[in-house]
Amino acid sequence: MKYIKTITLLSISTLSICIATAQQVKIVGKMKDVMWKGQLYGSISLDTIKNKEHLYGIGPIEYLTGEILIIDGKSYKSTVLVDSSLKVEETYNLKAPFFGYTNISKWYDQNLPDSVQTIKQLEIYLNQITKNSPRPFMFKLMGTIEKATIHVVNLPKDSKVSSPEEAHVGQTNYNLSKKNCEIIGFFSTEHKAVFTHHDTFLHMHLITADRQKMGHLDDVLFKKSTMVLSLPLK
Repeated sequence: MKYIKTITLLSISTLSICIATAQQVKIVGKMKDVMWKGQLYGSISLDTIKNKEHLYGIGPIEYLTGEILIIDGKSYKSTVLVDSSLKVEETYNLKAPFFGYTNISKWYDQNLPDSVQTIKQLEIYLNQITKNSPRPFMFKLMGTIEKATIHVVNLPKDSKVSSPEEAHVGQTNYNLSKKNCEIIGFFSTEHKAVFTHHDTFLHMHLITADRQKMGHLDDVLFKKSTMVLSLPLK
């Protein structure tokens, strides 16, 4: 048992050193201003981001009409069609009311422990291994999920919003099973209601390997021994 604890502490120390020079995440707009003040208009136009090389970012589309995910310079939007099916397109012609992004050219990869299978377990694990590292930071997960639930906001046109409940009117949920996926996430202990919900340190968007499904990640069960966690290096 002492041997296992020693290895764990060494791993945490190593990770802290590795991401000590992680690049800064830029955050535009605030989630709480959208949810409580109804500021649904775009605070940032994605095509104005000058450096798109190795760009990563997440957020909703303005007026809460869909979700955005940027992976390594490629920008995807997901929207809900009339028949409630999900459409994913690649485009930078998008605006977001709040958005987080950064440029990451190098990653530190490690296998996600089998003990980490849920969002809550991931939150605790990330908090433990990055205690001495700069925050906030963005991270990446690649592998297979046993199951997951994602949502895409789909607010009806001309809606007025003054509460989280009103902001999520029209939201459509999608259940996924046994899919190869990529997840881009944001971690911070200081951005509740700014870029994470009030009860979590995480904000994550998932996209399937075939790029057919993408949305905000609400629930997940990772398949053991398949997930690779990547943390940013300078």
